[in-house]
Amino acid sequence: MKLKIPSLFLALVLILVIAPASFVLAETANTDDIQVLNKEIAARKDKIKQLEDTIAVYKKNIADKQNQTVSLKNQLSILDNRIGQLKTDVEATEERIKETELEIAALQLTIDGKAATIARQKKIIGKLIQNIHSEDQKNYLEILLTYKNFSDFYDQLTNLENVDSDLGRSVTSLRVAKTDLEAKQTQVKAKKAAYQDLQQQLIAKQDGLQTQVGYKQTLLTETKNSEQKYQTLLSSLKQQYQVIESEVNTFEARVRKKLEQQNKISDSSDVVMSWPMPSHIINATFHDPDYPYRNVFEHSGIDIKAPQGTPVRAAASGYVARARRCSSASCYSYVILIHTGNISSVYGHLSNIAIADDAFVTRGDVIGYSGGIPGTAGAGPFVTGPHLHFEVRLNGIPVDPISYLMQ
Repeated sequence: MKLKIPSLFLALVLILVIAPASFVLAETANTDDIQVLNKEIAARKDKIKQLEDTIAVYKKNIADKQNQTVSLKNQLSILDNRIGQLKTDVEATEERIKETELEIAALQLTIDGKAATIARQKKIIGKLIQNIHSEDQKNYLEILLTYKNFSDFYDQLTNLENVDSDLGRSVTSLRVAKTDLEAKQTQVKAKKAAYQDLQQQLIAKQDGLQTQVGYKQTLLTETKNSEQKYQTLLSSLKQQYQVIESEVNTFEARVRKKLEQQNKISDSSDVVMSWPMPSHIINATFHDPDYPYRNVFEHSGIDIKAPQGTPVRAAASGYVARARRCSSASCYSYVILIHTGNISSVYGHLSNIAIADDAFVTRGDVIGYSGGIPGTAGAGPFVTGPHLHFEVRLNGIPVDPISYLMQ
């Protein structure tokens, strides 16, 4: 056995004493900052919990009113609670975004501390290995002559017997630190993805809030706070909806039968659908419980946020069963496409239509342009703001489009 003498012992001291000390100093500095961030995160969590409790109260109020007789007073109360719920939800989402930002900052401090520690450990281990190699060149006589007496030599020998195992433990610690660092980096990526998702949720909730506020204003304008006018409005909306629904079903059945007779369409169920526009922000979901007109009819599709005049593309290849053009705001402009597998799609509130009846379109072709601003041509009676109403139907019955759209 070749012995590693004083300079090697000094290197061992560096790795066993100085390195841990420098690690503790670095960790302490970072720990103080992380503790401050963790206190802020805890405060955000408490605020979010309070906001969630408030949202639950609003939801209960809405449910209670929905179980009561349909009246203007109840409808306005429902809208007030929905507006309050959405405002609180927006605030809660903003708090979640801030919480996520703090969590990312805390993780980054941990990562920076671990990276610095790893760099120092690598340097010290490298120096230790260099000294081991240097001391390996000395013989027993040289080692013995460096001590004043044999007792000191023996003590030093005892202290240095575990140098190799200590080096191994240091290397193991370094490996553990690197693994932990990689895990923290993975957590940061996940938090950043969650942050982006929360940002999208915030935009959708802000849009939903504007929709509810707009509907309340429209309702007050059209009814002039009159219960009789409100009931007349409900009756008119229901009648218009039934007319449109009947028309869609009639044209779909007629054109599908014609296409089957001409062998232009198959019963294959392999229908791949793309989003009809770049925006994936949904203002109203399928059978949305918060849909403003739910006391008249269920929301049969999804409403996709889109500025007026945004190109609308065919979600899948198919034939145009109906392209209904409108020149007035009270008229509902839409396109029906017939696809294979008894699937059809409907695109509503179009401000302009770019295709004709019976035409064949390929997935991605522009079929029209979005509308939905109240008072504009083709918007129809069921609008509160610019968007595309998009439906998917199976055997003529509306189904949730989300299950068909490519994510």
